Amino acid sequence: MLTKETILAFFREKTSRPLPFKDIAHHMGLSKPETRSLKRLLREMLRDGEIILNRKGMYGPAEEMNLVRGYFEAHRDGYGFILPEKPGERDFFVPPQKTGGAMKGDRVMASVESWKKREARIIRVLERASQRIMGTMEITRSGSFIKPKERTAPFDLYVAQKDRKNARNGDLVIAEITAYPTDKRPSAARVVKVVEKPQSPADEVELIIDEFSLPRRFPKHVSDAAKLLAASPPAGPRHERRKDLRQINTVTIDGERAKDFDDAVSIQRSGQGFRLWVHIADVGHFVPWDSPLDREACSRGTSVYFPDRVIPMLPKELSEDLCSLRPNVDRLAFTVEMEFDHSGRRISERFYPSLINSNERMTYTAVSRILVDKDAEEIRRYTNLQTDFELMGKLCSILRSRRLGRGSLDFDLPEPEVLLDLQGVPEAIIRAERNFAHMIIEEFMIAANEAVAEHIERLGIPSLYRIHEEPDPMKLEDVLRVVKQFARTGGKPLTAKDFAGILKSIKDTPHEEIINYIVLRSLKQARYSATNVGHFGLASGSYTHFTSPIRRYPDLIVHRILREILTKKVISDQRKKELETLLPDIAFSSSRRERLADDAENAVIRAMRAWFMKDKIGDTFEGKIVGISAYGLKIRLNDWYVEGFLHVSYMTDDFYQYNDRTMRLYGRHSGRSFKIGQEVTVRVDKVDLEEREIVFGL
Repeated sequence: MLTKETILAFFREKTSRPLPFKDIAHHMGLSKPETRSLKRLLREMLRDGEIILNRKGMYGPAEEMNLVRGYFEAHRDGYGFILPEKPGERDFFVPPQKTGGAMKGDRVMASVESWKKREARIIRVLERASQRIMGTMEITRSGSFIKPKERTAPFDLYVAQKDRKNARNGDLVIAEITAYPTDKRPSAARVVKVVEKPQSPADEVELIIDEFSLPRRFPKHVSDAAKLLAASPPAGPRHERRKDLRQINTVTIDGERAKDFDDAVSIQRSGQGFRLWVHIADVGHFVPWDSPLDREACSRGTSVYFPDRVIPMLPKELSEDLCSLRPNVDRLAFTVEMEFDHSGRRISERFYPSLINSNERMTYTAVSRILVDKDAEEIRRYTNLQTDFELMGKLCSILRSRRLGRGSLDFDLPEPEVLLDLQGVPEAIIRAERNFAHMIIEEFMIAANEAVAEHIERLGIPSLYRIHEEPDPMKLEDVLRVVKQFARTGGKPLTAKDFAGILKSIKDTPHEEIINYIVLRSLKQARYSATNVGHFGLASGSYTHFTSPIRRYPDLIVHRILREILTKKVISDQRKKELETLLPDIAFSSSRRERLADDAENAVIRAMRAWFMKDKIGDTFEGKIVGISAYGLKIRLNDWYVEGFLHVSYMTDDFYQYNDRTMRLYGRHSGRSFKIGQEVTVRVDKVDLEEREIVFGL
């Protein structure tokens, strides 16, 4: 049967050069019906960037023609980077004049112009990340244009008068892109909404939802499907044997404000050490492949979390009810049962659908009070679970020690938590507390994810992996240059493998948080892939995401693959090929949606910081330098978890120059210098609500 795989195999094995269509059909010995199929498949492969049609009308595989496919990461100064889809490859730099009109998040095809410099030119956009854009309407004598709010957007968009929708000069608008720029025509758009200037933090969140084109509600047919499920949940397949675990102690441990509980844990002593059950909500039971709920979940990719709301991946009938492992009600789960010896080595694992009943909805705070603070009242309240919590604490410490011992990076970085008053106005921005209970759940979920990934990989079944590649050598040099100023390195040359030791050496020092951030920024972002290359940050050879199917689409995919393995026992070669074709696109789409969600969440945090600081102009604060560049200093305040920027133009006591070797700013005449980690006193000079920026002065 003619497939994309057989066409690629033909190019790999039968020819070493591009060929015209007739020659491909001839050499493959195709019949007339097969020739028609070839034409259709080549068209699809061209669209997906798997093959290229050159100017002479010849086809060839992209990988053989000095081309690379990947995700475009745009920079506000016009240049960008291509993150190759193929795991293990370093990024490619794209100069400003060679971006080919690509926008942030686009899937692109690029021609490699220098392998040594890792430089490329984008020749084609395979898939656009954005169909809508937010910007300011500019009406001039020569016409109407939208200037994008996103600074990385490489072009303005022309708007015909009939498409302005009563927008006036200076209005903020949401526009639908009707034409992307080419060599022959400019970009164009039509206004779909004129946006009012935010009058409150809640308005600002609404604006960000528009800015990132996030869905506000579920389509009616999806909502109806969820309501139908809630009214009459489906019975499981007859062949599916579900293990009844309602008799063992089971708890969920989450934050105080959590509503979707997708994981629960149970623990007991075993002959050789510990037996741990990690129960995960059985979302796959309710959401089958290619159902309306599945297609919507795939398009969303992930839930998005803001201080005042959640934009869920699944309707609340599932995310907060049917699939949520709420206490004292029977719930369907997918369980990973693992046995560990006294050293934390996993000696067995089992996977099966289960029926559970959570004894308690615990919070991180309550568990920490029991195990760390030894709070008598909290211990009395949960006496029946005290032994279980103590066992969890012991196993967590053992697993964590073992993981760090193999070279896993120990980032203990605080995150901002926005506290809102009853009107939704930020009254404080603080460091979110991360205690021992967080570590317990983190270690148990890592263990379950590794067990699932290793099991599927061992069987040779295609799956989705959570991969984290080693740092780019060029970025590594920069970060190690700074780290040497703070960490004990012994004078030896440093590599990425030394990161774990570096982080350990600066533990509990004043520079710990700063070095953690510097190292973290030097690393590539973790992503999803159908090809496993391991997880650098966790020092894990095989890792996946299995433990949050309510809020992450890849977890749901891995659930389905594991269920198929358990029920069918043998996966056919045809099914494997289907998965091999399907999974790369899901991996790419899920990674992109995850980045979009992160960007939206960060935009909300920046906005909340600006609203919180807007009435503090002129006030002075103590802070710490957490970033430095030729443009100035990034400073985080000590009293509040708020960051702002001190531009060199605001440093009027001298002319300052940036030394990229030492990563310091030096005053030409005074000799005054600024370095990362240094304490400074700053004044709030400006708060720009529109740009969500806080500007400091010394």
